[in-house]
Amino acid sequence: MKTILRAILLIGALAGAFCVATLPARALVEIDVNKGIVEPLPIAVTDFISGDGKGAEISGVVEADLRRSGLFAPIEKGAFIEKISNPDVAPRFEDWKVINAQALVTGRVTREADGRLRAEFRLWDTFAGQQLVGEQFFATEANWRRIAHIIADTIYERLTGEKGYFDTRIVYIDESGAKNQRVKRLAIMDQDGANHRYLSDGRAIVMTPRFSPTRQEITYMSYEGGQPQVYLLQLETGQRELVGNFPGMTFAPRFSPDGQRVVMSLLRDDGNSNIFSMDLRSRNTTRLTNSNSIDTSPSFSPDGNKIVFTSDRGGRPQIYVMGADGSNPQRISFGEGSYSTPVWSPRGDLIAFTKQTAGDFQIGVMRTDGSGERILSTGFLQEGPTWAPNGRVIMFFRQAAGAGGPRLYSIDLTGRNEQQIPTPNFASDPAWSPLLE
Repeated sequence: MKTILRAILLIGALAGAFCVATLPARALVEIDVNKGIVEPLPIAVTDFISGDGKGAEISGVVEADLRRSGLFAPIEKGAFIEKISNPDVAPRFEDWKVINAQALVTGRVTREADGRLRAEFRLWDTFAGQQLVGEQFFATEANWRRIAHIIADTIYERLTGEKGYFDTRIVYIDESGAKNQRVKRLAIMDQDGANHRYLSDGRAIVMTPRFSPTRQEITYMSYEGGQPQVYLLQLETGQRELVGNFPGMTFAPRFSPDGQRVVMSLLRDDGNSNIFSMDLRSRNTTRLTNSNSIDTSPSFSPDGNKIVFTSDRGGRPQIYVMGADGSNPQRISFGEGSYSTPVWSPRGDLIAFTKQTAGDFQIGVMRTDGSGERILSTGFLQEGPTWAPNGRVIMFFRQAAGAGGPRLYSIDLTGRNEQQIPTPNFASDPAWSPLLE
């Protein structure tokens, strides 16, 4: 995955090539993602020029990424007046203003002598008649979709001021077979469902895969040998190792922000579970909670200083926050119903959770002190939120009444842009990767 080389074309140099003025430091066209409701920005994504159709494939993925974010409204190509034949020439901005394309994407895809793809693109502010950004990327043929996702991320960042999330992957549990004989396999795919492949063969039940925040590595649980054990899996090499042998049941392992520790819940013979942390270098284990209750689903804050978790120590499952060393646990959820699966946002400002009340399951967010609770989605059976690396989108899994099995969905923080993620079979327990490198 590191075959892609980024070569940024300096705006000043491109301005001379296109004979147009460069932008000031702040873009004229932009999206304020901090508003409660964001009106999607009309944008035109032209077919990238190429000799074999690969350009249109790449620009098609760029357009799909932007549309799926809910922040952009790509204009149908049938409305285009100008046909871009030379992306080295500034477009006729009047033709794009007529169809209300506030931003325009043009580009070209060529092949290098060594067989690599070279993709160039330009993002234009049509109403100001100015270029916003121009870049080029190189990749092997097999990684052409990554070029498209990186271009979409670049456009997203230039127009919103925040990092994109398209050049990422999802690891999850693929479920197939009869309901009472489900085969559960580890699976991984791009965030849009493409490039799907399996990481396990289904002979042992697997659960709760989680990405390392620092490298292409996951931790997960496997019932090999009849007992749940925690494993680490290197995605690039396929190397797998057992984290450790623990007495009793092991649940919900997650990495620390620096990738050096794993925090998890261990069930003891007395029926109570407590939270433990393991240093992956020394394999030393530290007990963080010591209560006569069920403490589970721990998740680190992005600075590594705190842990959010679920506990029924107050009578029913609620959300608590404590220091990373287990100190000063404080309850932060006080709403009706039961709370579970809390996950700290990568931005550090919110905690996502599952809430069950009056027979419904809800996916919501709250501030880190428990205030400002908002429900984003309600369904028959849904849980397991995971954050996109920019902290703007959440993925979870849902099973509709009578639907037979769970499916993956994503929703943004407005709660207005919910979409099903395509998978070949039923799917649960998603985990979002950091941006690829």
